[in-house]
Amino acid sequence: MDNKRIIIAIDGHSSCGKSTFAKAIAARLGYIFIDTGAMYRAVTLYALEHGAIAMGIVDEERIEAMLGDIEISFRFNSERGASDIYVNGDLVEGKIRTIEVSNCVSAVSSIGAVRRKLVAMQQQMGRNGGVVMDGRDIGTVVFPTAELKIYMTADPMVRAERRYKELTAKGDSVTLEEVYENVVSRDKADMSRAISPLRKADDAIVLDNSAMSVEEQMAWFDEQYRRVTDS
Repeated sequence: MDNKRIIIAIDGHSSCGKSTFAKAIAARLGYIFIDTGAMYRAVTLYALEHGAIAMGIVDEERIEAMLGDIEISFRFNSERGASDIYVNGDLVEGKIRTIEVSNCVSAVSSIGAVRRKLVAMQQQMGRNGGVVMDGRDIGTVVFPTAELKIYMTADPMVRAERRYKELTAKGDSVTLEEVYENVVSRDKADMSRAISPLRKADDAIVLDNSAMSVEEQMAWFDEQYRRVTDS
């Protein structure tokens, strides 16, 4: 692979494998992987644990007031070959992946103060290149000048089935119908919010992985990467 260290922005819908794809790319290139979705989930978890979300109702003012108390960091976990996310020094990697957090994260992500804080952190993390970052607004807001932008999507039911398998494998008690409803509602919320809505950047390349294996996705990526770095 080429030695030119670029910024790779991966945006797209929930549960379409963005993080898995981004991690594989980062491992192949020796790049840093930054899971921006995990950062929004971490803020959501903190809000849930500190009473700023109750019965699914998000108290935006309370969340804005507690942002200064939230310190997010990533630490590489050699056992699983990936970075774990910490909030104020506490490991929260497992806690942020629950359906409760999933049901509230779109509302938290739509708060302007939350996005401003996390976008600034993300820009600082990726300022020197050699990063793969996935999220909803990486190619449009965080790094609009990224050399390679990918927009990932997949059929909603395919995404729901993938997420359902992940959750049940961890022992979570959920139904496929619940997960499907969450996927559809998150799509709607992510694409309709006023601040940094999910949309394809004009220069992003679409990857629909509904019927693609990981190997096929990586072969597709190799072709796109060569096109960018050889130019």
